[in-house]
Order: sequence, then structure tokens, then C-alpha cells
Amino acid sequence: MSPIKIPVAKKMPKKLEIHGDTRIDNYYWLNNREDKEVISYLNEEKAYYEEMTKHTVSLQNKLFEEMKSRIKEDDSSVPYKLNSFWYSTRFEKGKEYPVYSRKANELNAEEVVLFDCNEMAKGYDYFKLGGVAISPNNNMAVFGVDVVSRREYILKIKNLVTNEIYEDAIENTTGGAVWANDNKTFFYSKKDPITLRSDKIYKHILGTSTENDVLVYHEEDETFDCFIYNTKSQKYIIIGSTSTLTSEYRFIDSDKPNSDFTIFAERQRGVEYSLAHYKNDFYILTNKDNATNFKIMRTSEDKTEAINWIDFIPHRKDVLLEDIEIFKDYYVLSERENGLAKIKIIQWSSNESYFLPFNDETYTAYVSTNPDFDTEVLRYGYNSLTTPSSIIDFNMRTKEKDIKKEQEVLGGNFKKEDYTSQRIWATARDGVKVPMSMVYHKDTKLDGSSPLLQYAYGSYGHTLDPNFSTVRLSLLDRGFIYVIAHVRGSEYLGREWYENGKLLHKMNTFTDFIDCSKHLIANNFTSPEHLYAEGGSAGGLLMGAIANMESNLYNGIIAAVPFVDVVTTMLDETIPLTTGEYDEWGNPNEKVYYDYMKSYSPYDNVAPKDYPNMLVVTGLHDSQVQYWEPAKWVAKLRDLKKDTNILLLDINMDAGHGGASGRFESLKEVAKEYAFLMDLEKKMN
Repeated sequence: MSPIKIPVAKKMPKKLEIHGDTRIDNYYWLNNREDKEVISYLNEEKAYYEEMTKHTVSLQNKLFEEMKSRIKEDDSSVPYKLNSFWYSTRFEKGKEYPVYSRKANELNAEEVVLFDCNEMAKGYDYFKLGGVAISPNNNMAVFGVDVVSRREYILKIKNLVTNEIYEDAIENTTGGAVWANDNKTFFYSKKDPITLRSDKIYKHILGTSTENDVLVYHEEDETFDCFIYNTKSQKYIIIGSTSTLTSEYRFIDSDKPNSDFTIFAERQRGVEYSLAHYKNDFYILTNKDNATNFKIMRTSEDKTEAINWIDFIPHRKDVLLEDIEIFKDYYVLSERENGLAKIKIIQWSSNESYFLPFNDETYTAYVSTNPDFDTEVLRYGYNSLTTPSSIIDFNMRTKEKDIKKEQEVLGGNFKKEDYTSQRIWATARDGVKVPMSMVYHKDTKLDGSSPLLQYAYGSYGHTLDPNFSTVRLSLLDRGFIYVIAHVRGSEYLGREWYENGKLLHKMNTFTDFIDCSKHLIANNFTSPEHLYAEGGSAGGLLMGAIANMESNLYNGIIAAVPFVDVVTTMLDETIPLTTGEYDEWGNPNEKVYYDYMKSYSPYDNVAPKDYPNMLVVTGLHDSQVQYWEPAKWVAKLRDLKKDTNILLLDINMDAGHGGASGRFESLKEVAKEYAFLMDLEKKMN
């Protein structure tokens, strides 16, 4: 039998010059999804992946059925109340997509289906329902639909009384809308068709042509995105305009949709703020006055300029203030201290306060859906690496807890006490302590012989909380240890933790991950022969960096939709998201940032050396990390790497950044990744 032919991308050298520096990109030509030769090459890679993994198909199928069997197929969300209606989402057995419904006044009332996504998805390879905005009188709905997976939603209007879906179709939107109190006017945001930046807010009036929609705001700064929302009090409609480091808001009275938006406080570079409304005041979550971990300030409705803001919740160096949720009689603070989420409840009238009690060593807790302003019940969510998710209604006055839903783990084999979780700390090369959240089966050996999957993200201040996963049980039950490395670039340990993992400190993200790996090996949790790493998107950049820097530490790496061609992408202002990313990565048009990016950009640093076994996953229609980044990276790795290890590019020719859209189809993608790891471990049981 002849050996499987490894795809070889042709070389067409393109000279890229800036700052007196020249880079040669042999695979720049792959940047054209309309080119038949490009599609032909991508199909070759896909065929190679399928041929190289066909011996694991039975394992993939077994994993898929195993994962699926743990999920309650006829599951439903906990209903929430909004404007006298109870709204919920449910799945039906054997179906991929959710059904959105509501009941009037009482939970035992007759269910009315608003949207059956299973019917709506027919004929499409990909389907996703965007935001659903219900009019104040409950009679109309605006909803968004994405059938390409580029997060470009088409807005449609449905009459909930007659069930008629109007012919109006508004393209290139973010998928959501905001109603004014007149029940006939709504606002929405549109995307630039090239960059996909959300840059315009429009007003539509029912009964008029969408061609006559009025542009009410245009965000011209290419580093900003804009969006629109209602305050929870329903008194104001707010336009937000934000970049990575700076915020600005405008507002109108919800009763006066034809009035001009008034600026709340002018943008000031480096000052971030967001707004909540209560009675006659606005409450502002902000980093103003060097409040690195944020504070809350207050100002009256008629004096919104920053000079009038006064401190309400002061800044604390050791506590990150993440959000405020306002109710009629209480307000709730979401905080993070020493990496752990905390929920604090304060009564408006007495200022009495207390924290919700959480007992696990490492866990996830969050304020859930609370659209009802006039209630004393807070809904929150809780889970941990070993504890399935719960949705809990907590009476803030009586302190009574009502568990509305506990995640069911079907199959009959799961017992919480069979698993152990802990938080450990590695010492980074600069002396900083880096936390890791870990989970494993109680029978797993901790003698260096066990396989370990280390996961991280580490960008944009996004924090990966240690949450429960029924899918992950397929790894844990086969002896894998699972570790989340809370590297710098997240906000796990506060805002400074993020600041020290971005721009000219980005290298800390990569070295933290590597130093965590070395700690895990040194402490006999695993060994280089059994250590695996995974990350997606900006976490895929992390994977590319560690592959170049310390490839000998890992037996395998999974890089999902990886952002690996950093320099070229950040120099191309036509690519979606690029200009808005300058505050995260730097602007390579400035030499200091160009040089620093080039020092870690995975594509630019591929070298003639040995690399681990690697699985690279992408989607043809990805709008966030364009498919050609991983495709070029794999082509260059194939050309230069000296080892005989596996290198696979699994490209979904129908999907984008989030992968497949159906709940079970997405499980098949995870099954592929797990099968890749288990095949490397030869754990084919």
C-alpha cells in the first residue's frame, strides 16, 4: 500500500516590507477564498486529515455517543419573567436547535412557540438565531439570523399576535435590536461589510421601508465598535462606543425615540466606563482616576459630564469590580478576589450587605438573567470542575435559596465524589505566582505517567472560570488530568494581571503557560511524553508561540481557529477586527510594536526544528481569524519541520469561528479533538 500523500502548498514568494525590514511570505496566495486553486488545496488538506484519522473514526463515534448520552436531550432553560411573560428555551429529543417560547402571566399557562430553530434551520448548513427583542407591549419581535457563520445577522420582524414574519430584511447587522416605548420604533447596529466592525446605529419605524431607516450614529474611529441597549429601568436607550481602552456613551429618553442622542461623557483615552440607571441617577462602573480594578461612581440624570461623578463604591487594589446589577430594593456587585468570583448583595435603604457563600476551592459563580427590576429575587449560577451547573433563585430579603435547576448528567455513571479538583500555583520565571485550576478522576495516578491536557486563553482580559463540563468526563474517565492555566492576559487576578499580558508584555502569556507546564512536570502530574496543550483563537496564538518556543515539552498540541499570522494581519486594516485590536496587540505601523510582534508571531517564527504532534482546526467562513492564517501556518510547518510527527489541518468548509451550529454537531468536533489526543496516548478503549 502506497503511503498517504502529504499535501504540499506551492510557494509564491511575496515580499512584505515595512520599517526597513523585509519578510518573505511564500503562502500569501492562500488569502483568497474565491480562488479555485485555494479551495482545491484546502480540500487536499481536508482529505489528508480524513485519511490520517480514519482509523480513529470508531473512537470518534464512541466518544460522540458517550458525550451525547450524558446530555438531557429534551432539556429546557429556567423560565425568566419579563413584562408579565415567562420566557424559556428548550431542546426536543433528537433535534439540534433550540425552541424559543413564552407563557402569559403564569408558568402553568399555555406555551406559545416564538421561534422553532429546527424548522428555521432547514436547508442551511449553518444556522444561528441572534438576539430576540420583544416590544414593550409584547406584540412584536425583532430577531437576527446568521446562516453563514460570519456573525453577520439578517434582522427580521415578527408579529407575535398574527405570527406573520414581515418581508423586511435588514442585512449586515449584529443581530440584536432595542425597542423604544412607543412599540413602533426600534434601533439596531450595522456592520461595515468589509471589516465587519459595528460602526452605525439606525432607527426603523414599523410600517416604513427599511431603505428609509435613519442613521442616528456613526462611529468613525476605526478602533471603536458601537452598540445599543436599554437600561434595566426602561427609562433610557443607550448607545455605547468602545475600544479596548476607552468608552463613550450617548442616551435618549425611551419615550422620545425621535430626539437626538445626548453624549453622556466624552471619551478620554484610557478611561473605560459603563452605565446602569436607578431612580434619578446613573451608576458608572469605571477605571477613572487610575482605578485599575474599577470602582462605581454616581451622577444625576441631568449632570452626566465626568466632572460631576462622585465615588459610590471606591477602588480596591485587591478586588476587581466586574459588574453591578440593579433592583428596586437591592443592588448586586460581581467581584473577583484572588481569582475567585464573589457576589455581594447590598440593600439600598439600609446599606446592609453580605456575600453569597461558596465553599469549593475553585469554582464558577455568576449573576444570571435578571430582567425584572421590581423583584427581591436574584437569579445566579454556580458550578465547579466537579459540580454540575445549578441555576438558583435567591431571595435577597429572606436569604432563602431555591435551586430552580440542577444540570443532569445522564448515563448513570457520574458521581461527584469520583473526581478531585484543586488549585495549584506555579512560579513563573520572573517570580510571579501563576494559578492553575485542575481536575482529575480520583483513581488517576499522580506519578508522572498520566496524560494531561493543559488549556488556556490569556487575552483581552477574558477569564476562563473553572466550570463543569459533561463532555470533559470522557477525558477524565480515561485517566487524563485537565488543567486551566490562568496566565497573564486574563483578569483572573485583577486588571493588572491583564495589563501584564498584553501589548509589550504579551510574552508573559506564553512564558506563564510554559512555566505552568514545567511545574506540572516537575511535580509529577505528567511528563513531556504525556503532556498536551490546547487553545483557540487568541489561545491558538498561544499554542503557536509555545510550539516555537518549547516544543519539546509537549507530545501534542491542538490549535483551534488560531490567530498565528499576527504581523501581517495587524498590518491589514481591511481584515475584520484589525483596527480595533491595536490596544490589545499594538499597532505594527509603529516600529516598536512591529518588532515585538514579529518576535513572537507563530507564522513568522516557524523554524527548521522538531515540532510536537499537532491538530489545527479552522473554518472557511471564519470572520475573526481568517482561515488562511492556520492554512499558511500549516503549509510553512510542513515545509520546515524536521520531525515525522503528525500535522493535521481540519478545515470545516461550511462553518466559521464558532464551528458547527447544532448542539450535537459541535460535539462531533470535540470528539475529533479528544480522539486525536487518545490516539497519541494509544488509549483506544
